[in-house]
Amino acid sequence: MKEILLLINIALSIIIAVLILVQGKGAGLGSAWGGGGEMFQTRRGIEKLTLRLTVVLIVIFFVVSFVNLFVK
Repeated sequence: MKEILLLINIALSIIIAVLILVQGKGAGLGSAWGGGGEMFQTRRGIEKLTLRLTVVLIVIFFVVSFVNLFVK
């Protein structure tokens, strides 16, 4: 059982990393510290779906990791 949970965690972590990388706006690293934020746009369509899917998968990752602590 512990091995299955570990495999699920690995798969989720890879998917989460890919989704986070896909969400990049291409504004450069300077925007991370406040530069380049002249325009604000709301997320629509596929961007909104990607963000929500990322959040859901992170929550699932946390739950699986927490369950993995208590499974022998």
